[in-house]
Amino acid sequence: MKGWLLCLIALAATACAQGLPAPSAQEGRRTAMLDEQLRARGVTDARVLAAMAAVPRERFVPEDIALRAYDDNALPIGQGQTISQPYVVAYMTEALGVLAHHRVLEIGTGSGYQAAILGELAREVYTIEIIPELAASAEFTLRQLGYAHVHVRTGDGYAGWPEQAPFDRVIVTAAPEQIPQPLIDQLAVGGRLVAPVGRQGEAQDITIVDRTPDGLVQRRTLQVWFVPFTRAR
Repeated sequence: MKGWLLCLIALAATACAQGLPAPSAQEGRRTAMLDEQLRARGVTDARVLAAMAAVPRERFVPEDIALRAYDDNALPIGQGQTISQPYVVAYMTEALGVLAHHRVLEIGTGSGYQAAILGELAREVYTIEIIPELAASAEFTLRQLGYAHVHVRTGDGYAGWPEQAPFDRVIVTAAPEQIPQPLIDQLAVGGRLVAPVGRQGEAQDITIVDRTPDGLVQRRTLQVWFVPFTRAR
């Protein structure tokens, strides 16, 4: 018991030194997020809920807004980018249907939060971020938290990661007007791709693409607002 108390005190001191709330305070916010934002809106996949409970979202936002990490909305992470609303992360992850043996490609690493959630669920995660500063920061945080099987690359996500293809699952966390063909080409038979698709300035649709032995099956579900899918110039 004494050792546990010392550990908790040390964690609280570290959080304080970094300008973060004490772990117990954030754990309470995380629990409320699970109950009030996810379960209340119909997220039921036990593995997804466990992943959302396990990942410290406050580590993936700027320190000055750490207290807002579990707010029911997207938050700025710098470079004109955002971390998605917790519900949208959970919704897209549940729609993706990740299994423990899967290899997953993510386009749009951002702060690394979605990659960490995927890292709780999949065997290997490959994530691409076009903004070097975000890629470096995300990789640092993911390494600190022990996600050695989450691989970060700086580059144009349009081309995917062909040398690691095919992928069982592909998720896009920025909005293209059309799904890039290379990402569809890198999807394994039996695989699934989830992406927000639509024009900027308008609501986009979460689009789910399944590759079957007979071809592609596509459907649209939730309306969302994502930052644009950008290309290298």
